Amino acid sequence: MLNYNNPQLVIESAKAKEGKITWRSPSNIAIIKYWGKHGIQLPRNPSISFTLENAYSETTLAYRPKDVDSSYNEISMNFIFDRNPNEQFKNKTVKFFESILDIFPFLKQFHFDITSRNSFPHSAGIASSASGMSALSLCICSLEHKYFNTLDDDAAFRQKASFVSRLGSGSACRSIYPGMALWGESPEWTGSSDLYAIPVDDTHEVFKSYHDDILIVSKGEKSVSSRAGHGLMDENIYADNRYKQAKNRLRNLKSILQQGDVEAFGKIAESEALVLHALMMSSNPPYILIKPNTLLMIEKIHHFRKEMKVPLYFSLDAGPNLHLLYPDEVKTQVQEFITSELLPHCENGQWIKDKVGRGPLQMD
Repeated sequence: MLNYNNPQLVIESAKAKEGKITWRSPSNIAIIKYWGKHGIQLPRNPSISFTLENAYSETTLAYRPKDVDSSYNEISMNFIFDRNPNEQFKNKTVKFFESILDIFPFLKQFHFDITSRNSFPHSAGIASSASGMSALSLCICSLEHKYFNTLDDDAAFRQKASFVSRLGSGSACRSIYPGMALWGESPEWTGSSDLYAIPVDDTHEVFKSYHDDILIVSKGEKSVSSRAGHGLMDENIYADNRYKQAKNRLRNLKSILQQGDVEAFGKIAESEALVLHALMMSSNPPYILIKPNTLLMIEKIHHFRKEMKVPLYFSLDAGPNLHLLYPDEVKTQVQEFITSELLPHCENGQWIKDKVGRGPLQMD
């Protein structure tokens, strides 16, 4: 099994300097959903996603050597989110840093000032943990490379960043790669692993310019977190069949992606979205994250697709906001439909025009 633990990654005191690293990392939308995990952030079934472009987190990791009288064994940090101190995020990040000290022992040698912001509403079901944790993990891997020159190879850098991202948020490991990414061991995909994601490059050209417009039904924080939702899968009576279904669909999706079959792709995407929310409603206790306007817009999408013969399909993450998936060739027609028929049902008319993206960018 891959093991990144390295107690030798300790910086000589005289060489430790202050500095900062900034990464912008995107969210992603899973087409085959992962819902349910085991062990240390390992998936019960493989998943595959589009990496987005305009829904992202931008995180700066500012660091300086600890004062002489500071406790060496404690993680020291401040966390600013959207220009305000955030104790909840700080506590979560401290626990994350503590969990990866075997991989990055040098984290104990610095005090960190972390600032982060999202281009989209936090905790509304647009995978903010995926973008946030991937951006932070990329900063940490960049810090390792700065001092130890260990990650000069881009593939090795991304694989380690994906591995570390997974430990903070499972879906974050997919955000490390542009285009499409697969997480979870699958016989049909060479090099696939439960420990990190891999890029999916052998897709038809139509999927490389695909759109994912996000309609904000609600900006409110979810009533049940994704972490809690994953935990409830342990007792869900439909769990085993769901994991089998996901594996079968992933097997079928490979040829669909290679052939450019947008209709077959869309049918799988919509079914996966509805299955995800059905699993939430069949949990114990059950819960509902979709809103009345979510359902209203889904009905309008179905009607539009049937009447206009346009390959517009939807997906949902763990929240009420709709992701509209469609090829670039129908962009004008779809966006006119969104403007006239769907935006009135969005909170404050908010709409994120997004698409398959380039992956993370270092901003320094």
